[in-house]
Amino acid sequence: MSQPEPSDPRAEARTAWTRAILRDPGAIPVRASMDAGFRSYWRVAGADGSRIVMDSPPDKEDVRPWLRIRDVLEAGGVRVPQVLARDVDAGFLLLEDLGADTYLHVIDATNADALFDAAVSQLLKLQAIAPPADLPAYDEALLARELRLFDEWFCGTHLGLSLQCAEVDVLDHAYRVLVDAALAQPQVLVHRDFMPRNLMPINSGPATDGPAVLDFQDAVRGPIAYDALSLFKDAFLSWPEDRVDAWLDRYHARAVAAGLPVPALARFRRDADLIGVQRHLKVIGIFARLHHRDGKPKYLADVPRFFGYLDQALPKYPELAGLHGFIEQRVKPAMAQRAGGDRA
Repeated sequence: MSQPEPSDPRAEARTAWTRAILRDPGAIPVRASMDAGFRSYWRVAGADGSRIVMDSPPDKEDVRPWLRIRDVLEAGGVRVPQVLARDVDAGFLLLEDLGADTYLHVIDATNADALFDAAVSQLLKLQAIAPPADLPAYDEALLARELRLFDEWFCGTHLGLSLQCAEVDVLDHAYRVLVDAALAQPQVLVHRDFMPRNLMPINSGPATDGPAVLDFQDAVRGPIAYDALSLFKDAFLSWPEDRVDAWLDRYHARAVAAGLPVPALARFRRDADLIGVQRHLKVIGIFARLHHRDGKPKYLADVPRFFGYLDQALPKYPELAGLHGFIEQRVKPAMAQRAGGDRA
């Protein structure tokens, strides 16, 4: 005799809440997407169009930070999803449906200039917002903790490397350089994941002069170059370096015109490179952790992209020569060995 399908209390609660809030006993939420955390998104059709249900299990991912930053951004003119109903204690939100496509789905070599110009319009609004007094800072502790994801999760857990004392010293020195450079930058509101996958092209609703901005709940007060670098050196697609340089220069000119506290162009380009190295190392570590801790292996396929970014930046800076050598002499050979073992 076949066994009945096991019940899913969370799915049942999500469906019940959706039906109650829409006053539609037949409403069925259908998965729309899921992010790297614990939030999931469900599309539901209704008499007046479709809506999105955000499911953020309270024991895993509190929805309050998302709501708080959403309100801060909206007050500053940034286009964010509209909240139509909420049950904060249960972890359910009803949102407007912005469609199925993000920038990641629609951007290409022919439309990238226009789409990135629109994205920068939203970024400049975001950076002009005074960070709330109690907003966490991208401080030394957070920057260093993120960097350690690289040697702990990627080098250690993923590649199985046991670092020698001299190698630890090399990484400590490089991390010190990167942290000091980040802390020396002008500090503004930082989205922390301002990239094409978190931008949705729209042409309706309030603030239609740019894409809708998503996944902003981890915003901090931090270095001004961070979000611009994240936009143009993305986790999931790459661009020729000369185009990235031109986009960074274009962002800088617009930021100056908007009165934002960007330094002179040469200093800004250095700041972008160095905060980029910090981000690339962090993301490599996060992708390894997603695989080994959270059972989400798909992100590892994009790790080589970040080593490509590091290959572009590290040779420019003698103070990071030790890090460059460590990656070339220890990390890349270990990656090749692991890849060979995976194919065997």
